[in-house]
Amino acid sequence: MRKVHPSTPWASKPSTSKPGARRWRNVLLCALLAALPLAPASAEDAVPGKPRSMQEILDASQPSDWRTPDNKNLLYLDLDSGRMLIELAPSFAPAHVANIRALAKNGYWNGMSINRSQDNFVVQWGDPAQDEKDRKPLGRGAKAKLPAEFARKTKGLAFDRLPDLDGWAPEVGFSNGFPAGRDAEADAAWMAHCYGTVGAGRDMAADSSNGTELYVVIGQSPRQLDRNITVVGRVLQGMELLSVLPRGTGPLGFYEQPSQRTPIRAIRLASEVPKKERVGIEVLRTDTPLFAELVEARRNRRDEWYKHMAGHIDLCNVPLPTRAPPPKPVVEKTKPKPRAKKPRQARAK
Repeated sequence: MRKVHPSTPWASKPSTSKPGARRWRNVLLCALLAALPLAPASAEDAVPGKPRSMQEILDASQPSDWRTPDNKNLLYLDLDSGRMLIELAPSFAPAHVANIRALAKNGYWNGMSINRSQDNFVVQWGDPAQDEKDRKPLGRGAKAKLPAEFARKTKGLAFDRLPDLDGWAPEVGFSNGFPAGRDAEADAAWMAHCYGTVGAGRDMAADSSNGTELYVVIGQSPRQLDRNITVVGRVLQGMELLSVLPRGTGPLGFYEQPSQRTPIRAIRLASEVPKKERVGIEVLRTDTPLFAELVEARRNRRDEWYKHMAGHIDLCNVPLPTRAPPPKPVVEKTKPKPRAKKPRQARAK
């Protein structure tokens, strides 16, 4: 098996700006943003002087606070133990996402296996064959060679900024629900390696990934991998299926025996699955006042148990809730009133 893996932190491109000036500018900017009040979702729901808990915030959410992922960007990964849902991010890695769509349509991963489970790091799947000649063909429309997509330009990218400083990026926040970093001076934005992040494993060459080998972060966020590997999406549902897998005993957590691997039943696009078999899911939007209130509720925990408020939150510690779509209200159809019968006119004899 070709061991393409995200294990070694490569040096990122050095910044051309003066570090001291940029650091103080970021400190001042973050201080100003932190001082701004975060508006509650609705004034009538807020209790004066008592911030709402995360659960209270979610309970007060409106349908407009949630979004439904596009089925063309939603992968179903089916194991014997259950189904995982992965949302792809074409705005960050368009070439890789297009290839993953083609591979899924071709049934490329069906019958393959999870081949690696490294403690506090990643789980990885793909073709376990060692020799290239034994590897499964990619199939129609899939490409063997893709460009590296470590980062993208900032123009046209929606970005909801967090108020706190970050050790890995000048700015961090969310873009269409994905945790991301941004460097305005370098005109670069990228997805961050948080818990549940899905990336494309590669060899030493930057452009050696094509989406056939995918991994999921199952441990403490390895942010040193940011801008060193192409990130393609994140897990929305089913992380518990990966986190409980036995750890591999080989180097980097690879399984040493075929019997140790976890079989993959199928990986399919939701758009290719019959509607009656699809899983309904909604994701909390990250561009709303309600989400800003939720972030503040986690930055400063005011639950009775907490005796000290942190005044800070790490990008990868911000929760990104999902839910099943609420049932649609049943509208009772009113029965039409019976028409009054017209009296019959007597016929002249």
